[in-house]
Amino acid sequence: MQTSSLRQLTQHFSQPGRLEAIYLRPDRGHPCLSADQTLAIASRGLQGDRASLRASSQANGSKRQVTLLQAEHLPVIAALSGRAQVDPAVLRRNLIVSGLNLLAAKSLFKDQPMHLLIGEVLLEVTGPCEPCSRMEQVLGTGGYNAMRGHGGVTARILRGGMLHIGETVQVVAGAAPGHPLQSSLPL
Repeated sequence: MQTSSLRQLTQHFSQPGRLEAIYLRPDRGHPCLSADQTLAIASRGLQGDRASLRASSQANGSKRQVTLLQAEHLPVIAALSGRAQVDPAVLRRNLIVSGLNLLAAKSLFKDQPMHLLIGEVLLEVTGPCEPCSRMEQVLGTGGYNAMRGHGGVTARILRGGMLHIGETVQVVAGAAPGHPLQSSLPL
């Protein structure tokens, strides 16, 4: 039996994921809108989402251009908030993905970036998406704590394009934007 290094292990995923739902947040506090497809704008966000309207002082835009939630966490959030189920729209995350551990898509090594590829769109996972205090209103007392550790991830759009429900979500090894290897990433 061959042993793998931690660097190698972090690159192995048993299966690709699937984009299950798309939600756009038109404005702070307004209900999310469900969409079958949307345009991901590089360094900005999703067309129709409030995050894409904000200018950023960072070179590649904000680290919170897109938020993603793992579909498998929905029953956990429901159970921890004392509900039979939770409508993902009330959790205010843009993309719901099944079949893939989104937290594992953030590289542990700066010199070994990993990206999410959804159709033609390339995302860089930038960190955890912590819940906001609004979850207490939406899910009831304890809703904030029910989401802690299950709030998904934030991401930056490195390469834009159309996103469609049902597309495959893959983790791909990559290079930092601007690096010569960036052009060799799958299209």
